[in-house]
Amino acid sequence: MSDTDEHHFESKADSGASKTYPQQAGAIRKGGHIVIKARPLRSPPPRLGSMVTQSVTLLPLTSLMERSLRISFLHPTTVTVPHVDRQDYQLIDITDDGYVSLLTESGNTKDDLKLPTDDVLLGQIKTGFADGKDLILSVMSAMGEEQICAVKEIGGGK
Repeated sequence: MSDTDEHHFESKADSGASKTYPQQAGAIRKGGHIVIKARPLRSPPPRLGSMVTQSVTLLPLTSLMERSLRISFLHPTTVTVPHVDRQDYQLIDITDDGYVSLLTESGNTKDDLKLPTDDVLLGQIKTGFADGKDLILSVMSAMGEEQICAVKEIGGGK
């Protein structure tokens, strides 16, 4: 190989910080998160004081949708926990196909999120929007998945 040969490497790796970190199963807080089968899931708190950390019911990232999964961990077990971020956006519009248009802090729009499947949260968003209220939607994201998890009203509406 000569000094003039060039090598080009194509990186498929994600740049930046890791999307997960290790944590003891017994240290998972109420409403904490855990990764099972490469999916971020929400977990109720484990019970302490025995050789087995309780069987925990794992729910999809931010809402009580889909199905639950029960799993037990022997004490002490290290599990994978996702880095979770929460961002607030102002609601601009709701499309007929169930997507929301959100205003970011930089003034751009975010149009790739669907309305939540949780009936209570969905009702609050649709009713508030129909009433002309200014709404802020909280979006939780982990491992490339995003979900609307809360709504709050700002101002007095129109």
